[in-house]
Amino acid sequence: MMSRKHGAAALTLAALALSGCMVGPNYKAPAMPAPPTYSDNGHNGDWTAAQPADSADRGAWWTIYQSAELNGLEQRCATANQSIAAALAAYQQAHDLVRENRAALYPTASVGAGVSRTGLSADKPGLTAASLRDYWDFLVPLNISWEPDLWGGVRRQIESAGANAQSAAANLANTRLSLQGMLAVTYFQLRGLDLQAQLLQSTLDAYTQTLDLTQARFKGGLATESDVAQAQAQLEGTRAQLVDLGVQRAQYEHAIAVLIGEPASNFHIAAQPLAGDPPSIPTGVPSELLQRRPDIAAAERQVAAANAQIGVAKAAFYPNITLGTQGGIETDALSRILNSGSAEWNTGISANQLLFDAGRRRAQMDYALAQRDQATALYRQQVLSAFRDVEDQLSALRVLEQEAAVQQRAVDAAKRSTQLSLLRYRQGLAVYLEVLTNQTIELTDERAAAALVARRIVASTQLQMALGGGWTTSQLPAN
Repeated sequence: MMSRKHGAAALTLAALALSGCMVGPNYKAPAMPAPPTYSDNGHNGDWTAAQPADSADRGAWWTIYQSAELNGLEQRCATANQSIAAALAAYQQAHDLVRENRAALYPTASVGAGVSRTGLSADKPGLTAASLRDYWDFLVPLNISWEPDLWGGVRRQIESAGANAQSAAANLANTRLSLQGMLAVTYFQLRGLDLQAQLLQSTLDAYTQTLDLTQARFKGGLATESDVAQAQAQLEGTRAQLVDLGVQRAQYEHAIAVLIGEPASNFHIAAQPLAGDPPSIPTGVPSELLQRRPDIAAAERQVAAANAQIGVAKAAFYPNITLGTQGGIETDALSRILNSGSAEWNTGISANQLLFDAGRRRAQMDYALAQRDQATALYRQQVLSAFRDVEDQLSALRVLEQEAAVQQRAVDAAKRSTQLSLLRYRQGLAVYLEVLTNQTIELTDERAAAALVARRIVASTQLQMALGGGWTTSQLPAN
């Protein structure tokens, strides 16, 4: 049994460990000034930015597009995507490292058991006739040791591991955001191809009617065989464009299949043309971006982890204190193993101070400082990139809306020109080349307008991703 003196010493050291200092710098997030507003905030032209609506639930941010099919695909992506599963496993590993490091705050205890039979030489010096020359040795050892965290090295290591775990959680959120955003972009690009296919199909119907008209005029002697050949070539060329869309559409389908964790050969999405303008998206103010982007949070947590490692390196300059207790039961007869007289123990305290290591600890300290500087620079670069991403998509939405309005006017004019040329052709006042030229211009303008529908919705999706989707730093796990 430990003496009162020893117990008091142990309690004193325990109190020192629990209230001891933590060497190394306390963490302070790197300063990163944010502009008061986004520069491209809809003040030019007729484009109007969405008003902030931070009270809105942006968790499932894709629901703003009101597509039940997309909603279902996003849920499947969240549960079946293998990259998300890998990121989740990485977070679980980081969480387990926190538990492992936290265990260093507590004593370790081990117990064992052993039995041996010893035989001594009858001629061994020092033995008397009464001495045992062979005997049993039954041993049940118990060892307890504890190294108090007087300088905070263990607590700094736990702090670093906790920040790394939070960074892994933010990386998981960023992986989920990136993949679900990629799914939405791919889905809308596929629907954009469906809109192109719908346009080409209606154009084929119109070109078929034009071919019939040209053939009828040829039979009546009012058109040349060349006119018929040109009409036929235009029809088949447009049909080839429609067939060619199938290649891109199949690739988009396959990409979506991978994102939702399904074999590409078993996946198919029925055609459904894209329609409508992109919805309004609340942007908030730039300073909120630091809490709404998981990649920024991951980079900031890496700075915190690196900062804590400075404390770990600094603690190595101080002496180590170890409390140890060894005890157990030892007897030569199994029948006496529970006797109080068979118990033995010893306890003690030891200290160790490294005097010379040829600069190893100093190098480790400098390495930790450089790691923090690197993590800080990467964090600030990530913030700058995030601001750029938002500005890029705000500019894209504004410019694309203006372009769509201009392109629609071009489509209306091309349609009017085609109608007039067809009327003149029927009346024998225009050659077929005029009709062919106007129809070609009309199809080109209509396809450009259809492409803009998809580009605008894709840009709005990318803006959602640039804003962090519905994620905030409040979703990080407790340190």
